[in-house]
Amino acid sequence: MELENLSIRDLNKKLKAKEISSLELTEFYISQIEKKDDDIKAFLSYSFDEAKKQAKKADEVISSSDDISLLCGIPFAVKDNILIKGQKATAASKMLENYNAPYDAFVIEKLKEKNAVFLGKTNMDEFAMGSSTENSAFFCTKNPHDKNKVPGGSSGGSAAAVASSQAVYALGSDTGGSIRQPASFCGVVGLKPTYGAVSRYGLIAMASSLDQIGPLTKTVDDAEIVFDAILGKDKKDATSVAYPEKMAKSGLSEITIGIPKEYFVDEVDPNIKDIVKKQIEELQSAGAKIKEVSLPNTKHALSVYYIIMPAEVSSNMARYDGIKYGYSKQHGQDLSDVYFNSRGEGLGNEVKRRIMLGTYVLSAGYYDAYYKKAQKVRTLIVDDFKKAFEEVDVLATPTSPTVAFGFSEKTKDPLSMYLADIFTVPVNLAGVPAISIPCGSLDGMPVGLQFIAPWFLEKNLFLVGKEYEKLKQN
Repeated sequence: MELENLSIRDLNKKLKAKEISSLELTEFYISQIEKKDDDIKAFLSYSFDEAKKQAKKADEVISSSDDISLLCGIPFAVKDNILIKGQKATAASKMLENYNAPYDAFVIEKLKEKNAVFLGKTNMDEFAMGSSTENSAFFCTKNPHDKNKVPGGSSGGSAAAVASSQAVYALGSDTGGSIRQPASFCGVVGLKPTYGAVSRYGLIAMASSLDQIGPLTKTVDDAEIVFDAILGKDKKDATSVAYPEKMAKSGLSEITIGIPKEYFVDEVDPNIKDIVKKQIEELQSAGAKIKEVSLPNTKHALSVYYIIMPAEVSSNMARYDGIKYGYSKQHGQDLSDVYFNSRGEGLGNEVKRRIMLGTYVLSAGYYDAYYKKAQKVRTLIVDDFKKAFEEVDVLATPTSPTVAFGFSEKTKDPLSMYLADIFTVPVNLAGVPAISIPCGSLDGMPVGLQFIAPWFLEKNLFLVGKEYEKLKQN
C-alpha cells in the first residue's frame, strides 16, 4: 500500500475501515522522516513519542465511534513559529533557540480537538523573514525535486516535508507569499486564507496586519479539509471573524476567470508565462469564461509591502530584548548594553535589516513620507481588487516569476530576493484568499498557478482548483 500517495479522505476511509491504524500510519511517516530528513532537512525538531501517544488515542476514538473527523489520526507537521504547548518554538532563530511554548496556538487547539497527530516542527526563514529558508539560524532546507535548489520560504520546511512525503499535510504562515511561493517551488498546494478567517493567536508575529496561517497539502481537497478544521472566530484574536456564509459558484461554467495584465510582465520567465496561460486556456475549454482585467496599482505593491511589513516587524520584534525571555547576553555596563548585545547576537542579518528599515520609516520626520503614504496606496490596491471582483469570480496568475533557484543565488542581493514575492504580496496587502496549485514543470522544477478570490470566498478557489486537478488527471 503506497500510503504516501493517499489523500486525507482516502486515509480517513482506511482508518474507519480498520485497514490501517493511526499508530501504523504514524509509524510509517516516522520511518519516512528517519529515511529522508537527514538529506532534506525539512524539520527542526521531532515529536515522535508524543505522536505515537496521539495516534494511540486516535485509534481509541476510531474504535469507539464511526463519526470521526476527517483529520482524526492523520499525521501532520507544523511550521516552527506556531506554538504547541510544551514543545520548542524557535521561529528558526538563535533568539528563541531554547524557548518552550507555554500554550497551544488556536489552530493547534482546533486540530487537537480533531485528534490529529503532530510529527514535529519544520524549518523556516528566521521569524518568517525570507523567501528561501536560507535565513534559518540552524540550517538550510533542500528542495526535494533538486537538492541544489531552495524550497522557497518562509514556510520552506513545511512545503518540503509535504513534497517529500514526510507528512500528510503541514501548517505554514503567509505574510507576503510564505505559503504559496514554497508550495510553487516544491510542487504542492498552498492556501493563504482571507485575513481574519484563521486566528493568529499562538503564531509568533511578524507583521500583524499581513500574517495568516494556512495549510500546505498534496491536493486542493486536502487544503479545504484542513482549512475547514482551523477557521473560526477566536476571542483571543480581535482580528479573527466568524466565517460568513457567502454564495459560492456551483460549477466551472458559472466561473469567470480574470487575467490581470499586470501579472504577465517582462519580469516573469517567458516559459512560466506560457505554461500558466496554457493552463488557463484548458480551464476555458472546460467551460470557464476568461476576461482580461487590470489591477493598476500592482506596480506599487512591493514598495508598499516593504514599508508596511518592516514597520510592523520593528514593532513586533521589540519584545526580544534579552530581558523577558529568549537569548540574553547579560554583559555590559548598563541595561542598554544588554539590549544591544542580546539583539546583536541573537538575531540574524535579514531580521536586523527589516527592523532597521521599519524603525526608519516609523521615525519622526519620515512617518508621513513613507508609512502613512504606503497605507494610502494599500487602500488603492484593495480598491483594485474590489473593482476586479465586480467583473470576475477568481483571478489567475503565476505564483512566482521563476522556478526554484539555487542556494546563495540571491542572498547577496536582498532586492532580487524580494522580487520573488512580486505576485504574492498584493494578496496579503488586500487580505484576500489565494491558492497555489502545481501546474507543470520547467527544467524539471515545479511551476505554480495562483488563483485569487474575493474575501471569504475560499469555496470558489476550491471549486476551480478541484476542477483544474480533474483536468490534469484526465
